[in-house]
Amino acid sequence: MDFQPVERAPEASQQSLTAQEITGICRRAFGSATDPVSAVELSTGMYNNVYRLALYGRAEPVILRVAPEEGRQFRSEHRLMRNEYATQPWLTVIAPLMPRVLTVDWSHEVVDRDWMIQTCLPGVPAPERMRAYPRTARTTFFRQMGAIARKVHDVRGPHFGPVAGPAYGKWSEAVLASLEDIAADLRDAGLDASGVREAAALAARDRATLDEITEPRLMSGDLWTVNTLLDPTAPEPVITGVLDFDRTWFGDPAADWTISMATAVQDERASFWEPYGALDRSPAAVRRAGIYEARHLGAILLEAHRLGRTDAVRERYELLARLLAGLTRPRG
Repeated sequence: MDFQPVERAPEASQQSLTAQEITGICRRAFGSATDPVSAVELSTGMYNNVYRLALYGRAEPVILRVAPEEGRQFRSEHRLMRNEYATQPWLTVIAPLMPRVLTVDWSHEVVDRDWMIQTCLPGVPAPERMRAYPRTARTTFFRQMGAIARKVHDVRGPHFGPVAGPAYGKWSEAVLASLEDIAADLRDAGLDASGVREAAALAARDRATLDEITEPRLMSGDLWTVNTLLDPTAPEPVITGVLDFDRTWFGDPAADWTISMATAVQDERASFWEPYGALDRSPAAVRRAGIYEARHLGAILLEAHRLGRTDAVRERYELLARLLAGLTRPRG
């Protein structure tokens, strides 16, 4: 087998499998006569280890995704792959854009980690392909993104919180639980958790405002440019695939990472709102948005720390401090 792993530090949460482990996974998934011809680890994955596999007797490649060992997972990122698998029935509205799940294994019998094998979608990562287009063409991309987000956010869920649970009866309960988990993860990682704890206190004080959200809607959790694929030959951006729905939630669509990114900068992404519709800008919605942004910043702090990006950690702390200063300022 042609095996091309990504070399990582021993303390990294992402640890490559061995060639023997990948062979064992292929035999478990496709039968004892199926061995990989090649296994190329993709460096684009920021949480799971991701491999493109070519298999004997199979014309099309497949994608193997392997979760971190459970001991290397933050509590706020616990068993994300299982959450993604539980979300599949809720994402049929965008099924033509998604990879099909061929098999999953939570048994830890072949390797002591969760893993999933999916079909390999056509297209190239959007960040790579977008460089070939003029900035004016990006409006087409963001318009498509808005249409996809609208379809996802129109899906009604049975509870608040992560799709796979735990389930909450009120939106404020789900938001507070998430902030508390992030704060505990920051503390355990030796980082300052005071800002996220302050955000949790603000959320507790504003329970009534959060609980104005009474209908749980599906949130993608991580849908933006980095998790989309584009047609490599189209004269303008055409989204051919969307990936990585492991951070899905049921709750307020305004709390989705997609909305945070769509509102971050006033540029070509303004076209996002054409198919999506106008965002609620009422005082209550703006207050909720501040709490959601504090949660996003806390989660990004953990990710930056996990990836060893010390500059990004410092920058996010600065952003969080400014955000909290605005949220705690007396309202006139």
